[in-house]
This record gives sequence, C-alpha cells and structure tokens, in this order.
Amino acid sequence: MRILYNQSMFEKMVRIGRLYDHYGTLLTERQQKCLELHFLQDWSLGEIAADLGVSRQAVNDILRRSEETLEEYEKKLKLLQQEAVRAERLSRAKNLLQESVQEPASENILKALQEIDALLELEVGT
Repeated sequence: MRILYNQSMFEKMVRIGRLYDHYGTLLTERQQKCLELHFLQDWSLGEIAADLGVSRQAVNDILRRSEETLEEYEKKLKLLQQEAVRAERLSRAKNLLQESVQEPASENILKALQEIDALLELEVGT
C-alpha cells in the first residue's frame, strides 16, 4: 500500500528527523525506538504497540512527548536555527564570490567556491 503524505506531514517528518539527528541521544531508549520505528521505518502505531507490548495510545503518548521534548531542546539550544543561519551566510558568500568571478577566474576564488559548496553539503545536504 502506498501512503501519500501532504506537504505539512512531510515537513513535520523532515523537522522531526533533523531534530532527532541533533538531540535524539538525549531521549530515552524507548523514545528513540518509537521515533525510529514510526518516522524512519514507517511503522504504524499498532505495529509499534505490538512490538513494545503496549497500547496504541501509549505509543501515541510516547511519540507526542518525544516530539515535544525535541522541540524543547531546540528552543533552548537552537542548533537547527544556528545551522540555518550558517547555511544562509555560506550561500550569500558563495553568491557574492560567483558574482565577482570574471574570466579568467582566479584559482583562489574557484577553490573558495568549492570549499563553500563542500560546507553547504555538510550543513544542509544541498
């Protein structure tokens, strides 16, 4: 069966995934397992409940609390926000360098552009 996700659900999944990448190790093992099964392996609440030996409602509660906890960590530590700022500044720097490149381009400017591209790849996977 193929599941179609609307844009907001997809955005939520991406955000939870990014938050999990940064803060997942701060969650309990059960919270980590529920998030991984639900968001990474696309298990239903019923499947997770059966695997853990708990009710669907318990799984729903664990997922909700886990998401709230991840959002609280981000509110306090702001790692995603800082990542977005760095990526934006790198993009602006790259654009400025590209605009200033004349034929023939300076080897140093080309190397700087390559380094910025590599940093952007690490930051946001663009």
